Amino acid sequence: MAKNNTILVKEISIRTIKVNGSDYISITDIAKQKNPVEPKDVVKNWMRLKNTLEYLGLWETLNNPIFKGVEFDPLLKEAGSNAFTMSPSRWVEQTGAIGLITKNGNGGGTYAQSDIAFKFAAWVSVELELYLVKEFQRLKADENDRLKLDWNLQRTLAKVNYHIHTDAIKENLIPKELSKTQTSFVYANEADLLNVALFGITAKQWRDENPKAEGNVRDMASLEQLVVLSNLESINAVLIHQGLAQSDRLMQLNKIAISQMKSLVGNKNIKRLK
Repeated sequence: MAKNNTILVKEISIRTIKVNGSDYISITDIAKQKNPVEPKDVVKNWMRLKNTLEYLGLWETLNNPIFKGVEFDPLLKEAGSNAFTMSPSRWVEQTGAIGLITKNGNGGGTYAQSDIAFKFAAWVSVELELYLVKEFQRLKADENDRLKLDWNLQRTLAKVNYHIHTDAIKENLIPKELSKTQTSFVYANEADLLNVALFGITAKQWRDENPKAEGNVRDMASLEQLVVLSNLESINAVLIHQGLAQSDRLMQLNKIAISQMKSLVGNKNIKRLK
């Protein structure tokens, strides 16, 4: 789910969005500093440069497990030539890139992951980049302050109500034993494998059931669940190296999650952290 914000940089409003926990900044808005009438042309000119594609390709390689490197190689060879053209939509379509997002319609444009957006801003204007980084840092500081306030409020409420709903917490926190159908289903994403083992649901299923919620299923996790999730990640890595099939790993991880959650729910040290 996307969360929208706007920052003012040198009298230009620049939109930001948060998608699946990552910050994206409108490079269409940044480009208006150079060409207020046709900012998309500025973006295209930047993307046709060889060093731009090298940077974008490296970023995707490091951050995108489904990046199509085979399709990327010929684009890099063509980049920089007089006949070469590139647009955000073509880049995403051909390579499966996630660092750029294109939005259509009123208020649309191209958004780039913050690291990429800063790189683009530096190409437009070094001064603009400095102002953008400063304002973005201020935005993140404000967000962190709000999160701390929310966190402290949640902790206070949890302490007040702890004795009232202890039994209900235990009942809801302990993972359910997965059905045969669930354990036989192949989850392409290993992160979702862990989600199902611990929460009994995939990230998409949780978003579909909670369309108005900010964040994702892991953002809503309890302290106990986060501890178990960290353990499951390490255990899953070991099971992968052992060559276990995904369905077998899911069954083992689910049993481990149930066992560890039962132990943590009654743990006095965990209670002190709350």
